[in-house]
Amino acid sequence: MKQHTKIAILGGGGRTGKFLVTQLIDQGYRLKLLLRNPEQFTIHSPLIEVLKGDAVDSEAIHALLEGCEAVMSTVGQRKGEPLVSSQATTHLLQSMTIYGIRRYIVVAGLNLDTPFDKKSEKTRMATEWMKANYPIVHADRKKAYSILSASAVDWTVVRVPLIVYSDTKGELLVDLEDCKGDTISAAAIGAFLIEQLSDTTYFRKSPFIANP
Repeated sequence: MKQHTKIAILGGGGRTGKFLVTQLIDQGYRLKLLLRNPEQFTIHSPLIEVLKGDAVDSEAIHALLEGCEAVMSTVGQRKGEPLVSSQATTHLLQSMTIYGIRRYIVVAGLNLDTPFDKKSEKTRMATEWMKANYPIVHADRKKAYSILSASAVDWTVVRVPLIVYSDTKGELLVDLEDCKGDTISAAAIGAFLIEQLSDTTYFRKSPFIANP
C-alpha cells in the first residue's frame, strides 16, 4: 500500500503499538487510532487522528474504520478486563465488510495454534504453559483465530515470542511452522507488520517471527 493510505490502529497506545505507530509515521502513513486514554498518548503528528474508545465497543470500532484502507492491531489482553481478542475481531470484520476493507494484520503470541504448525518441543512447552496459566485468554485467542479463518478478508496473524522493547531491529527469522527464536524486538515487530501492508506472501497465514 502507498504511504497516503490511512491505517486504522488498535493497541497504538501500548508498548509495542507505540513502536509501530512511530515507524508508520516515519514512513508517511496516515493513521487513525482508537485509544481508551488519549490524554496519555505522547506521540504527536499531523498524520495521526485519535478517537477515544474501546476495542470491545462495536460502535467505536465502526467509527475507527471509517475512511481507512487497512487495519493493524497490537492490542493485548489486560488483567481483570473483558476478553478483547474475539470481540474485537468480530466487530472489526463486521465493519470491514461494510466499508469494503480487505487487509487486517494482527499480533498474537506464539502459543496460538494453527492446523499448519510443526512446533518444536520448546515452542510446545511455551504453548502448554500459556494454556495452563491463562486458559481463558488462550481460548479467546483461539476463538479469534477461528473467526478470522472463516472470514473472507486478507488477514495475517503475526505470532511472536517474548518482546524486547528495543529500537534495534536485528536479523529476522520468519517461519510458518515454528518459532525459531526466544525473543523479538518491538522495532522488528513494527517493521514486519508494515511490510505486510504491501506484501501478499502471508495473506491468510500465521507466520512466527523472532530475532536469532
